[in-house]
Amino acid sequence: MKKSDIGVIGLAVMGENIAFNLEDKGWQVSVYNRTTKGTQVSVVERLITGRAKGKNILGFESIEEFVDSLSTPRKIMMMVRAGSPVDEVIEQLLPFLSSGDILIDGGNSNYEDTTRRVKLVEEKGFYFVGAGVSGGEEGALNGASIMPGGSAGAWFDVRPILQSIAAKAEDGSPCCEWIGGGGSGHFVKMIHNGIEYGDMQLISEAYFVMKRLLESSNEEMAAHFATWNEGKLKSYLVEITSNILRHKDAQGEYLIDKILDTAGQKGTGKWSVINAMELGMPLNLISTAVFERSLSARKELRVEASHAYNRQPSEKTYPEDELIKEIYHSLYASKLVSYAQGFNVLRQASEEFGWKLNLASIARIWRGGCIIRSSFLNEIAKAFDEDWHLSNLLLAPYFKDDIIEALPYWKKLISVAAKEELPVPAFSSALNYFYSLTTDRLPANLVQAQRDYFGAHTFERVDLPRGVFSHENWTGQGGDTKSGSYNA
Repeated sequence: MKKSDIGVIGLAVMGENIAFNLEDKGWQVSVYNRTTKGTQVSVVERLITGRAKGKNILGFESIEEFVDSLSTPRKIMMMVRAGSPVDEVIEQLLPFLSSGDILIDGGNSNYEDTTRRVKLVEEKGFYFVGAGVSGGEEGALNGASIMPGGSAGAWFDVRPILQSIAAKAEDGSPCCEWIGGGGSGHFVKMIHNGIEYGDMQLISEAYFVMKRLLESSNEEMAAHFATWNEGKLKSYLVEITSNILRHKDAQGEYLIDKILDTAGQKGTGKWSVINAMELGMPLNLISTAVFERSLSARKELRVEASHAYNRQPSEKTYPEDELIKEIYHSLYASKLVSYAQGFNVLRQASEEFGWKLNLASIARIWRGGCIIRSSFLNEIAKAFDEDWHLSNLLLAPYFKDDIIEALPYWKKLISVAAKEELPVPAFSSALNYFYSLTTDRLPANLVQAQRDYFGAHTFERVDLPRGVFSHENWTGQGGDTKSGSYNA
């Protein structure tokens, strides 16, 4: 029997569709699933006798036979739930592997877990690749954005396979390139998901302003999003928002109006915020998006609070053309802030962990297949190509001009929303980040004085060189002992 080119473990939505994508690109695929999910017919058998019938896909019920069916060096893509299931599969595979075999984790694993697994697997003579995969079910089947990192020695063998199933950008290049060592691939995917959280929150706020202040119909809002998707805001999330607003259920009614306003989350947004904090990098907008999902889940509390305060909607009307323009510019400028913050975290992580991330390459990987694909990713890639040391995307000439143009509309929308008691926390967070970023003297001098007053945490002075720390005896009763200076 001819040996398969690659094996896939895990036949849930993503794994199954990855297998079909691989087969469609000319690779022979072996598949294996850990469980039968309590059915009389196993998951593998149901696939092989059903959707995979007649395809170049081989199914196996034994992990030993599955591994033996693969050509060497074996390439095995694990599409299982993040966490302990990945470790369990690795442990099951290790006894049957040969030197140089390659394990690929295509799930949403925590990058620290991936770093640990790379070390563990390499010590046993094998390779481990942590590959972030974005694009959902459609991307898995038709082309995703893939962010592989880990054992560099594996890239030569996995490159043709992974790039074949990746989405293709408009210029034809695959949305898959080597990210770096350790857990870098999954770190980049984590930040991708954080930006995704921010994008979704911003779009929902744009929808909310139109619905509440203009009382726009679903069709009217869908038309605006469709129009925006033809210009600078062209992106997957804007596109599907238009489709969602137009969608009707089996009763012929707009489904969006029947969906409960409680948003869920799986953790990658939270991980983005936690890691940004550990790296000392501001991720305000994405943090806001994460917390807004948490607040949305407290539906009963929000209902109780709304009755307690009984805020009445305004009867003031706003010129539609003017307000739509304000929403458009606010959405665009705020999205730029979200990407700028995300790429700053990537730069800092690259320096901290020695990954040498190519930020322009990452922007290009995100141009197709992934959830945050947007037309301005070409401009982001160009900005980093032109200035590798660019400290913030908002300082790139192209985006600086865009922000200057958007600023009057952005400010107006925030003020109108505040006046009308309409929550737009992500729009506000983005604008305040911009204000703080472009303010050369912030009130942090008072914060530092307070820290020194109660805790002797020291401070730097404007009349002394940077890095020289002082302590003041504020009360006249303290001593010269100080706690030292450091950043947690």
